[in-house]
Amino acid sequence: MECDEKLVRFRQAHLNPFNKQPLGQGQHDQEAGDDLSCRDSLLGLSHGDPGFQCSERVMDLGLAEDHFSRPVGLFLASDIQQLRQAIEECKQVILELPEHSERQKDAVDPSEDEPNIRVLLEHRFYKEKSKSVKQTCDKCNAIIWGLIQTWYTCTGCYYRCHSKCLNLISKPCVRSKVSHQAEYELSICPETGLDSQDYRCAECRAPISLRGVPSEARQCDYTGLYYCGNCHWNDQAIIPARAIHNWDFEPRKVSRCSMRYLALMVSRPVLKLREINPLLFNYVEELVEIRKLRHDILLMKPYFITCKEAMEARLLLQLQDRQHFVENDEMYSLQDLVDIQAGRLSCSLTEIHTLFAKHIKLDCERCQAKGFVCELCKEGDVLFPFDSHTSVCTDCSAVFHRDCYYDNSTTCPRCARLSLRKQSLFQGPSAEEQA
Repeated sequence: MECDEKLVRFRQAHLNPFNKQPLGQGQHDQEAGDDLSCRDSLLGLSHGDPGFQCSERVMDLGLAEDHFSRPVGLFLASDIQQLRQAIEECKQVILELPEHSERQKDAVDPSEDEPNIRVLLEHRFYKEKSKSVKQTCDKCNAIIWGLIQTWYTCTGCYYRCHSKCLNLISKPCVRSKVSHQAEYELSICPETGLDSQDYRCAECRAPISLRGVPSEARQCDYTGLYYCGNCHWNDQAIIPARAIHNWDFEPRKVSRCSMRYLALMVSRPVLKLREINPLLFNYVEELVEIRKLRHDILLMKPYFITCKEAMEARLLLQLQDRQHFVENDEMYSLQDLVDIQAGRLSCSLTEIHTLFAKHIKLDCERCQAKGFVCELCKEGDVLFPFDSHTSVCTDCSAVFHRDCYYDNSTTCPRCARLSLRKQSLFQGPSAEEQA
């Protein structure tokens, strides 16, 4: 009990050594005695012990003060209550504003003052409204927090970046390159060496090296150039040159710029396979089949253009995703080659071919009337140029049975008839003048 009373007396003391008033010599001596008595009290010595005296006023060495008990950044209970009160007041102010009004939007998101459209290096950036989607900035490689940060997306190449990173962009929009120079690099990984780039990133010109100091050099399999980690994220894409020359569709690592360019070019028909690699048709049977189907569709096109029912049914829109299929049979896109290798294009194109042939040969009487009869044998059913057992005259487009056409050594009957008609037209007036 005696120890508890001493501890209570020690805690009740309010003497602070840091707030002392100037003392005289006698007072210094008295305070020194007080210090000794305080130390004795902490050691459990009583006032009656011989050789020790303690003053009624016990010093607490400043423990009752709050000089060092509140570090910077520490919120006490009163501070938390004030913060909660301020939050509730802000909520109340926002709720009192008209709902969905501009003033309410400005109160919630002060970044609304930034423009909705920014044009930079042929990029056309639009400010994104989505706040819940988490994206990655293509410039600084940091996460875009939509709730608290403003970010933009290019409508041409889908380049995403913070609003603060817009002025740091150094690469023009890939869409402009696709529009003005829509062609692929047809050499497989045309590497020139890191020394030709002066040991700098091909895009942002940051120092790079193969040892990773100061930054790792990453090679793009499409361009053959080296990039830093901010411009090359180890994205993978199918390389057109490898697909055309080696029929290899294994994705390879490419830079961000190459990935966006390949993504925009994937559906563009810019590959003329017969000129680039004519031997490819000897090794890939699916290409021969696709070429035959495309050739037949081009022969069907004149029927649909002159048929009212086909125009109303919009049959040619079956190929709206591959419009080049109704324009020529030579150009291919990279997506066409990918679908051919996967077996998807052959199935879908066969279904469309069957639908078109059904309309011409069975459903439409007008299209049936435009068929041909073999003038060599004058037997069999009505023939059409897209039938598999027929041959077409290259001069007059007349249709014959294949066997009849190759077995007959004479000229085409229709070509001979048209030639006689032309001669009669030229010779007719002169005969009448002589008469």
